[in-house]
Amino acid sequence: MSVVLHEFLARTPFFGGLPQESLARIAARLRQSDLEHGGTVFREGDQGRSMYVVEWGELMALQNSASGRPVKLLRFAAGDFFGETTLIEMQPRPFSVVAESDARLLELTAQDLYSLYREDVKAYVLVLQNINRELCRRLRRAGNRITEIADDDDDCEITQIRPEGIPRKK
Repeated sequence: MSVVLHEFLARTPFFGGLPQESLARIAARLRQSDLEHGGTVFREGDQGRSMYVVEWGELMALQNSASGRPVKLLRFAAGDFFGETTLIEMQPRPFSVVAESDARLLELTAQDLYSLYREDVKAYVLVLQNINRELCRRLRRAGNRITEIADDDDDCEITQIRPEGIPRKK
């Protein structure tokens, strides 16, 4: 692993706080791929078996609305990671990711993460904590955005999130 890549990974939220040896162990498993502007990493509904760290470039997460129109959810840039939810919940991808510019991604598979668990449980726990921290940050930002939308529309009822199966009041 190059020194530059090692330093980059150590600064990312996903790998932050990992000891050098653990970081080297994970980095050795990463697969690099280049994506051209407009290229798709994965599509909403695909089965996922890996997550990605953005080495450089910019990508957009899009989710189709009920009308079929794509809604921009998240923008990813160098150091950001995405796709981790399928490693945790083993559900289809909740959104699509498309390159907004040429980009380089580093891919880590579920098998790679499981190997880390078997070889270095402390590093595995730290990686999961880093994933959870990022998911909490995203959830907080989503809640703030929902509040902004409700405030702009003067309709706080439309933003309520209900458990699956509970119908909306009419």
